[in-house]
Amino acid sequence: MNILVIDVGGSNIKILATGQPERIKIPSGIDFSPEEMIPLIKEHASNWKYEAVTMGFPGVVKNNKVITEPINLGHGWESYDFEGSFSCPVKIVNDAAMQAIGSYEGKKLLFLGFGTGLGTAMVINNTVLPLEGGHLPYKKGTFESYVGKEYLTKNGSTRWEKHVMNCIEHFANAFQPEDIVLGGGNSKLLTQIPEGCRLGTNQNAFKGGFRLWEEDFKF
Repeated sequence: MNILVIDVGGSNIKILATGQPERIKIPSGIDFSPEEMIPLIKEHASNWKYEAVTMGFPGVVKNNKVITEPINLGHGWESYDFEGSFSCPVKIVNDAAMQAIGSYEGKKLLFLGFGTGLGTAMVINNTVLPLEGGHLPYKKGTFESYVGKEYLTKNGSTRWEKHVMNCIEHFANAFQPEDIVLGGGNSKLLTQIPEGCRLGTNQNAFKGGFRLWEEDFKF
């Protein structure tokens, strides 16, 4: 089966299909809506063959349905008919969960994605647990408000990395994982990788999108 994987982010939409050598990146942003996204994806993927779609979405997803509007994008995601637009089966999962699936190697996994915000998910015995850990209280805000892109831009990488280390420690103590993967576009800025952690890659999101159709994962 040929699959189109869509990784929806607050700064970019990234797409890749089975057998294609390179992903394609499409700029998104704070007002970006699914009505804008779908035509752009169809245009860029017009020469790709696919019979199914996986979409990693930066928000709450339950039973293959978007439950909450994203914080870092526009509106209209909850009610949008993705299967109707693509005219094929579509699996929708939280974007951090999709990267966690692509990173999973059999151990109790905690995924932390440091990008526009903070994505969090776990995989245990092929059971996927999407988390909204970025919105948990931390200092005078939430974890996301201290380790997200906005804080990094305003306060610099040194202060940002200090909070990232605190974040990793808090989540490791709370969930007791056997394997911690640090992903997201800003993870490459880290100058140290704590013991028990490993860096993920951008390809893990696409790997997770493909694996959802190839292997049995439970939610």
